[in-house]
Amino acid sequence: MKISAAISNALPELVAIRRDLHAHPELGLEERRTSAFIAGHLEALGYKVTTGLAKTGVVGTLRNGSSLRSIGIRADIDALPILEETGLDYASKTPGLMHACGHDGHTAMLLGAARALAERKNFDGTVHLIFQPAEENFGGAKIMIDEGLFETFPCDAVFALHNEPNLPFGQFALREGPIGAAVDEARITVHGRGGHGAEPQETADPIVCGASIVMALQTIVSRNIHPMDPTVVTVGAFHAGSASNIIPERAEIVVGIRSFDPAVRDELERRIRMIAEAQAASFGMRATVDYLRSYDATINHKAETDFVRDLAIRLAGADKVVDLARPYMGSEDFAYMLKERPGTYFFLGSRVTGEEKPLHHPGYNFNDDLLPVGAAFWTELAEAYLARP
Repeated sequence: MKISAAISNALPELVAIRRDLHAHPELGLEERRTSAFIAGHLEALGYKVTTGLAKTGVVGTLRNGSSLRSIGIRADIDALPILEETGLDYASKTPGLMHACGHDGHTAMLLGAARALAERKNFDGTVHLIFQPAEENFGGAKIMIDEGLFETFPCDAVFALHNEPNLPFGQFALREGPIGAAVDEARITVHGRGGHGAEPQETADPIVCGASIVMALQTIVSRNIHPMDPTVVTVGAFHAGSASNIIPERAEIVVGIRSFDPAVRDELERRIRMIAEAQAASFGMRATVDYLRSYDATINHKAETDFVRDLAIRLAGADKVVDLARPYMGSEDFAYMLKERPGTYFFLGSRVTGEEKPLHHPGYNFNDDLLPVGAAFWTELAEAYLARP
């Protein structure tokens, strides 16, 4: 992909920005240093900067020409509660927190595009660069929207990308329609009757009951959901007991649920509740289910997906652009922006050696060689979308 001189010249700065962010990770809605860092860079480039949306969100606005058209480009800025194991010189300085998903890279890319757009001024309209907090856990996109993001910063369309170590370097992967799953969580508490491990007959063992619930949950996808409806039910945690001679009072099961179809989503909740309660009753116990609906499915719009595909083919070549045969089961709160405005979300590959660690791994590190690719693409996308008449 051809990289402009504006981006190439700024590459050392982009690497420095990315590594500074990597060394100072912050969790969702706590990205105070990150927010101030971003705002400072945007102000120096001449952007009108607004802070405080969703506590730590930042929007940089740049107007040029007379057109009323506008575009929004989003980068996520939060880190994860992971202890970093990369051993890098710029590794996290905060033990237990890490940029293990590449949001540091996404932010640096968009700041690179911010510089190029400000220097070139080769567009007619308004660019809103949206630096969103709390993508990982707290739905920062929805909070920004609820606080008036698109009323204050009107966008005709919105765009976002995510790096992907499982895709070849520089490959654009996109998809019209569903590209990311809805994600929900169920916390099942089995209420038993504790006692001495030597006298189980005097107890109601929530561990045995919980094990039965775990096994029964496996039948939902295989026996209750149509095989053509992508669905995942994952028991991610089972907490109970403290010693071999103690039967505990309760057990807690934590379940992750992913789907795309709203009707399937409803059926999953119904079946999980039914299984937990009925299985517990069969053991003479009681189960309560705390069911949390989280991010909705990420649904891309056709016109904007076609726009990104055509632009990527023109800039990177047809061999670097693929349409995904199926959506990812991962979730993304950019879904909420796509429910409010037309747009698309896509992936940009970073795999070079095949030894790259996956996202959310303690050894993951964003590939800095991808910075100019992302920065250049965002620049070209904004300029193409807001092309001069």
